[in-house]
Amino acid sequence: MVNVLVTGGAGYIGSHACKALRDAGLVPVTFDNLETGWSDAVKFGPFVRGDLTDRAALDAAFAEFEPVAVMHFAALSQVGESMQDPGRYWRNNVVGSLTLIEAAVAAGCLDFVFSSTCATYGDQDNVVLDENSAQHPINAYGASKRAIEDILRDFEAACGLRHVIFRYFNVAGADPDGEVGEFHQPETHLIPLMLDAIAGKRAALTVFGTDYDTPDGTCIRDYVHVCDLVDAHVLGLKWLQDGKGSRVFNLGTGSGFSVREVIDHSRAVTNQSVPYVDGARRPGDCTKLVSGSTRAEAELGWTPTRSTLETMIKDAWRWHQTGHYNA
Repeated sequence: MVNVLVTGGAGYIGSHACKALRDAGLVPVTFDNLETGWSDAVKFGPFVRGDLTDRAALDAAFAEFEPVAVMHFAALSQVGESMQDPGRYWRNNVVGSLTLIEAAVAAGCLDFVFSSTCATYGDQDNVVLDENSAQHPINAYGASKRAIEDILRDFEAACGLRHVIFRYFNVAGADPDGEVGEFHQPETHLIPLMLDAIAGKRAALTVFGTDYDTPDGTCIRDYVHVCDLVDAHVLGLKWLQDGKGSRVFNLGTGSGFSVREVIDHSRAVTNQSVPYVDGARRPGDCTKLVSGSTRAEAELGWTPTRSTLETMIKDAWRWHQTGHYNA
């Protein structure tokens, strides 16, 4: 059996990636400290509970499972929190990733797929964001991810560590089979917060900022279905296993939707009203983030099939009604 070490495999995106790897005939080995993940989400391969800053635990996992590659999702990812406590993000995301990279190199595991973010680009209004766009992150979360990208390049030059970096936009939806889905405590993502409000689990959704320079005053984001996203990661792994060079890919649809547009679509999909209130802007939020790249389609053969807003909300609503993990 061919093993792949999946850090953060008990989290939202990581658990979906584990299912995609399993379906591709590989064995996903989840390495997760369960700080933001759920043991219930580990369904598709072995589980090692450990922290990325624990080099001994990483060395033991590499020795036991001898993975052919690493798929690295584990990270703190709340923009607002990263503005309030940047040190926590630099320690967890950057130091943890550096420890992981050093352990992988020491084990001779030299294929590395990294989950980065469009937040590395910062706030660039009226700019088509592709892989060559300047990176000017405006929050510690985006800055930490950019730093990890730099570390990967340095280790490629020094040690031959091949990598595929995915900078992706807003992830939404859930496994259409209902085996895994999105569940955070506390929840910070727009669509599950909105579905909580629809279901009466919170009084109302707060729309953070209504005075942005957009047609309706609310932020615009590019949404990609989590299943499409992890399919790209499997293709990225194949890219490396086929001996191709290190590469960066944006993952988005090229279509942006404002917060109010997402609310309108959710009302139509669920056939229920969406209670919401207008609030102040949050520090670190960008006005508009939309991908302008077709590189993943052209080079990886990636074709997103579920990334319509209606499908993402429909899948998320189905999971939201039936699939929360045990807290």
